[in-house]
Amino acid sequence: MSECIDYSKRPLTEIYGENCFNDAVMKERLPANVYKELKLTQSGQKTLTIEIAEIVANSMKDWAIEKGATHYSHWFQPLTGLTAEKHDSFINPSPDGTVLLEFSGKELTQGEPDASSFPSGGLRATFEARGYTAWDTTSPAFIKDLKGVKTLTIPTAFVSYTGEALDKKVPLLRSMEALNKGALRVLKALGNTTSNRVISEVGPEQEYFLVDASLYEERPDLLLTGRTVFGTMSAKGQELDDHYFGAIKERVGLFMQELNYELWRLGISAKTQHNEVAPNQFEIASVYSTSNLSTDSNQLTMETLKTVANRHDLVALLHEKPFAGVNGSGKHNNWSLSTDDGQQLLRPGNSPEDNAQFLLFLTAVITAVDRYAPLLRLSAANSGNDHRLGANEAPPAIISIYLGEQLSEILDAIADDKVYKKRDGQRMEIGVTTLPKFPIDMTDRNRTSPFAFTGNKFEFRMVGSSQSLAGPNVMLNTTIAEILSEFADRLEKSEDSLAEIKLIVKEYYSKHRRVIFNGNGYSDEWVAEAAKRGLPNLTCTVDALQEMVSDLCISLFEKQQVLTKAELESRLEIYLETYGKQINIEAGVMVEMAKRLIAPAATRYMQEILDSVIAQKSLGIEAAAQENLIKELSMHINAVIVKADELNEGIRKALALENTIDDQAKTYRKLVVPAMELLRAEGDALEKITDKSYWPYPSYEDMLFRL
Repeated sequence: MSECIDYSKRPLTEIYGENCFNDAVMKERLPANVYKELKLTQSGQKTLTIEIAEIVANSMKDWAIEKGATHYSHWFQPLTGLTAEKHDSFINPSPDGTVLLEFSGKELTQGEPDASSFPSGGLRATFEARGYTAWDTTSPAFIKDLKGVKTLTIPTAFVSYTGEALDKKVPLLRSMEALNKGALRVLKALGNTTSNRVISEVGPEQEYFLVDASLYEERPDLLLTGRTVFGTMSAKGQELDDHYFGAIKERVGLFMQELNYELWRLGISAKTQHNEVAPNQFEIASVYSTSNLSTDSNQLTMETLKTVANRHDLVALLHEKPFAGVNGSGKHNNWSLSTDDGQQLLRPGNSPEDNAQFLLFLTAVITAVDRYAPLLRLSAANSGNDHRLGANEAPPAIISIYLGEQLSEILDAIADDKVYKKRDGQRMEIGVTTLPKFPIDMTDRNRTSPFAFTGNKFEFRMVGSSQSLAGPNVMLNTTIAEILSEFADRLEKSEDSLAEIKLIVKEYYSKHRRVIFNGNGYSDEWVAEAAKRGLPNLTCTVDALQEMVSDLCISLFEKQQVLTKAELESRLEIYLETYGKQINIEAGVMVEMAKRLIAPAATRYMQEILDSVIAQKSLGIEAAAQENLIKELSMHINAVIVKADELNEGIRKALALENTIDDQAKTYRKLVVPAMELLRAEGDALEKITDKSYWPYPSYEDMLFRL
């Protein structure tokens, strides 16, 4: 095991945020007037001036150099779903042969990386390389520390020369502003005079697997695709539920300790960690923050997971389904709304007025989720999630909402003009000004629901473990902003806001309550019931992504000024192309492993059995069982070769469609993916009957039960 840093010898209060240019550092280092101006910029009340940027840049540079940094980097999130950075040093040579250490306001606020190789989806020609990064003042700069190599890292947006969004951050910031505008209009119409901003907040739960690095390096599929394209389950899997919340093993505990300390140094509030359902599967969760900060922090969390795992001779797998036969990994997106003066808009209150407001915002979410269900589904679409959704380990691809019995009964009573009967048997009239006082719902959680209300937030459970949080939260923010704008239009014209709230809740809930489902989302009965209700069931990524250029999506995003039609079309092209490339790599790896590893290994074993049979027969000993094994081996070896050739032909047909990305993606889905499943079945059948000493790569038993 490589040498690991023991941060536990230092006080946690000293460690937390030490590598983050956070609010406390800015308040300490910046002049009071500059700090005040920057805070106004962060809240959207003022535009950043070059004078303020110069002072902040100089302070940031001094802080970073004191920490040992020699370079700075604009850190951005292109449409690859990963992060990108280009490092520049602080040095500025002088004529006398010495250097000055400089970092200007211009260098802080704007960068110009060569952007030609990042996907643009046709927004610009390939030869047009110019792209711009712009400092996101709402996300703090930080020091990346890789074994003592320290870099000042500045979160930035990434746009083209002509201003189109080329990244994940720009649409997220736009969606947060759209939601703020719509929600503030509602609050002002209800007489709120204290709130100046409404903030969407997210608390992510990140799932991942750990495998020993030496075993990982022997698996070409894990190395190149992040998942096992071959592999049969061991005799023991997760059926005993003995890993879930079990005692954390020493090696994993040491890894988790260092992971936490590294995240805490960055100011990332890693809070909860535990063993997950599948063997060698784990989860880490952070405290709530704004959608923007949580997205940035989660990208850093995924990077740090991999870095720290490597120090412990481990590999962190973030693929949604690295091992067939056991649970895959998701990223639960806990989403909520609050105001800058401390109100939680999705928490029930203690007065009719508070509860009226709560029910109004709750109804807005319900309406948005039903009306724009295909868009929420596409936000969780990638090739890895296709292996996971609806597989009795994650929510189905059908979008529905779990509210719990109590809230459902209250809303049903309003919609149906009925008397609501409380749990203690007391009857309650739901009049214009006497909306009921009720506690946070105390019914059980529903892990089978893709979108569950959990007290003061909604848990969007469909998001894949490898995905950026930006896409799902762009969808949530934008769709709910649209519904709140509709509500605001009515409330602003009404003379009796409470009466209007009841009318809005009754009308919109009546129309959209079909999306409420409190039962078992895994059941076949729900699939049939959802179809009767008219709920969409987009079962694969290729189908879901098409919704990105639907009239519904384009009109919504252009109205809310989050993405233009051209930006949406470019994203569809990028995501379809990414899907095709991922499947192409996985299929290519399968063919290689089948022909160069599996078939030769099984053939060598078959030859050993054949030699044994010949030897036994020369001694007059019957060897019927061995002869049957030879026939079985021969049958599957032949099938592996045939199925590999058929898969290769499917790959060839898909590659021939490279000029029509949409048709190519559909071909990969309809032709290549089924061929991969057939080949895998034959390869896995051989693994079950081939001597382990002959098998060319580590088994599931090796990888899932040896840490």
